[in-house]
Amino acid sequence: MVEYAAGAVNKDRLNNRKLGISMGSNIIILALIFLEIVAFWFAWRAVSSARTSQGAVGWVVFLITAPYLGVPLYLFLGHHKFKNYLIARRDSEEVIEGLRTYQMANAPVKTPELSVQPFEKISEMPTARGNNMILLVDGKATFDAIFCAIDAAETYVLVQFYIINDDALGQALQEHLIAAAARGVVVRLMFDAVGSAKLPRAYYQRLLEAGVHVVDPKKTRGPKNRFHINLRNHRKTVIVDGKVGFTGGLNVGDEYMGLNPKFGDWRDTHAQLKGPVVSQLQLVFGEDWHWATNEVLINDLNWEAPHATEDMTAMIVATGPGDEMETGALFFFSAITAAKHRVWIASPYFVPDTDVLTAMKHASLRGVDVRILVPEVIDHKIPWLAAFAYFDEIREAGVQVWRYKPGFMHQKVVLVDDDFAAIGTTNLDNRSFRLNFEAMATFFDSRPAAATAAMLENDFHRAWMLNKTLAEQPLGIRVGAPIARLFAPVL
Repeated sequence: MVEYAAGAVNKDRLNNRKLGISMGSNIIILALIFLEIVAFWFAWRAVSSARTSQGAVGWVVFLITAPYLGVPLYLFLGHHKFKNYLIARRDSEEVIEGLRTYQMANAPVKTPELSVQPFEKISEMPTARGNNMILLVDGKATFDAIFCAIDAAETYVLVQFYIINDDALGQALQEHLIAAAARGVVVRLMFDAVGSAKLPRAYYQRLLEAGVHVVDPKKTRGPKNRFHINLRNHRKTVIVDGKVGFTGGLNVGDEYMGLNPKFGDWRDTHAQLKGPVVSQLQLVFGEDWHWATNEVLINDLNWEAPHATEDMTAMIVATGPGDEMETGALFFFSAITAAKHRVWIASPYFVPDTDVLTAMKHASLRGVDVRILVPEVIDHKIPWLAAFAYFDEIREAGVQVWRYKPGFMHQKVVLVDDDFAAIGTTNLDNRSFRLNFEAMATFFDSRPAAATAAMLENDFHRAWMLNKTLAEQPLGIRVGAPIARLFAPVL
């Protein structure tokens, strides 16, 4: 009897085990079916939204054949649009009317030689006279000027950076903002949740306690952690009282001051702006603040920046995945195709799309002096490698590739002929073209162009011109470059 009971128990255990295995198998099968359905849905989205047939085919094949890898990757790599991005100037009749008034009051007296029409349509803002730009060519010059402006603020300070580190420079910024708030100045600060992922909460909690208005990165719309690598706000903006503004390549960290031995003598460029162009930069900040907080700042800010005596014609070209067109790529395409004798571009990354690549080669074939200045020092290995996969192609068309060697070069500068210069945040890569929010201070005037040319000529003296093909590079580059290029759509 006991043996029979024991046998019955064992039989029940065996049946339960089989049932458990069967249920587990069914769950796995259902999960795989669901994953495949999701993969097909994502594949359709890729087909209907990808900008190139190659990109669409790549995603479709990857998603259908390996959904367990393709679906997770598509979740944070496959999107390049903020379909619901609310742009303040499109939502406010007051802003639209203000832009019309602004355009009439600040219309350039002299029409620039290089056509401004493409840039006005890209940015949805007009060119304006009455501006001035001062080049700031390193971390010390940049933050000395920024801190001086913040210390002189009378009514408000607007600050936005992609990266803020809690180091010596970050703490210096913190102190200047707290001091401004203590004087009764309204201080607003925002930073990218992904770029500043390592910034401790204690850093901005101290600012909040001091009366600084800080956007909590965990409560904003858009990407919130380092795995959401697309749709980042890459802009770096400081505006004081609506009268002086700053934008360019520098973030807030000791490495930007040249204090990190890995990167050496950090080479970067910021621009100090005065004139009506500051109002444009302020409007872009207002749009980003509106997106992050749903708060409209229009009535809280000064929109009458005084004209600078230099009377330069300028505009802010802001681009990003909230735009209906591929505005980042169109900015470079418009500048390059307009060139008559010179295009010099400095960028830490060189991963262009097909259209910009073709424009560069065609410009060089037309006899235009096309030069690309990139860093020899590495900060991100994959885009650094990917660039080598493009160098042979552009060099065959006559484009010069210069590699800056004293330290890491991070500036984003475009110079066309003798009357166009742009300094800002936009890199020459697909990420800046269509995945990040960017801004370029663009001047149509011979004086900033001459200053920019002199600056770049000095950089070329500290660089060497690439004279080797990919086949002549070390094995690691020969093998790594074509593989890295496969990631070009998201670099």
